[in-house]
Amino acid sequence: MKKYITGIITGILFAVLIYMLKTYDVAPIGPDGTSIGFSTINGKIHDYTGVNMQWYELTELLGYAALLICALFGFAGLVQLIKRKSFAKVDRTIYSLAGLYIVVIGLYVFFEHFIINYRPIIMPDASSPEASFPSSHTMLIFTVMASTAMVLRKYIKSGFLKTVISILCAAVIIVTVYGRLICGVHWFTDILGGILLSVTLLEFFGGVLHSAWKSDRVRYGYVPAQENRVVFTENASVNSEGIEGRAARNSGSDKGYTPKH
Repeated sequence: MKKYITGIITGILFAVLIYMLKTYDVAPIGPDGTSIGFSTINGKIHDYTGVNMQWYELTELLGYAALLICALFGFAGLVQLIKRKSFAKVDRTIYSLAGLYIVVIGLYVFFEHFIINYRPIIMPDASSPEASFPSSHTMLIFTVMASTAMVLRKYIKSGFLKTVISILCAAVIIVTVYGRLICGVHWFTDILGGILLSVTLLEFFGGVLHSAWKSDRVRYGYVPAQENRVVFTENASVNSEGIEGRAARNSGSDKGYTPKH
C-alpha cells in the first residue's frame, strides 16, 4: 500500500508539472517561436549546457540496450510458454513486466500526440520542432533498468550478484539522466517529467510485482539449484506433499514427517 501511495503522490506531482508548464512563465523561446513553460529556468539551463550530440548518441545506445532487455524478458516468457504449454503457467512476474512495458509504450504514443513542450532544437533529421515532454528516453531507460533490478533481485539469491546488478542499473539511469540533460535536445522540465513519470510507474509496478512473485512462489516454489542461478525457464512444480515436507524440515513442527533418503 505504501508503494501505491507514493505512486499516487508522484503522479499528482507529474500532473501539476504539466499544468504549470502550460500556465507558468510561458514564453516563445523554442525553435520557430514555440512557447515553453518555465521558460526562464529552462532557457538558462539550455544556454548553459548547449548542444552535445556525443551525449545524445550515447543515450541513444543506452535506449537500444533497454529495448534489448525488454526483448530478453519477452524471450524468457516465450521459453516458459513453450515448455509449460500454457499461457496460464507463464510466470506472473513476466506478465507484470509485459504490462509495464505496454504502459510505457502507450504513454510514449500519447505524449507524441498530446504535446506539452517542443524540443529546444530542430533535430538534424527533422524539418520542424518535435514533441519533447516528458523525455521518452529518460522514461524508457529509468523504468526498464529499475524494473529489471527489482525483478532480478527476486530471482537471484546471491547477495553479491544482486548488488552488482543494482549498481549497473543505477549507473545506466544516472548516465541517461545526465546525458539527456546536457546533450541539449530536451528542456530541464522534460527530464524532470520523465523522472516523475518513471517513479510513478515503478511504485505501482512494485506493488504488482510483490503480488506476482507471491503467486509464482505458490505455484512453482522457486528454489534455484544454484545460488547464482536466474530462474527464467521451466521450474519443477512443487506438489503439496513437497511443500509440506520442506516446511516440516524447516520448522520441525510436523512430528509425523519422516525425511526421505
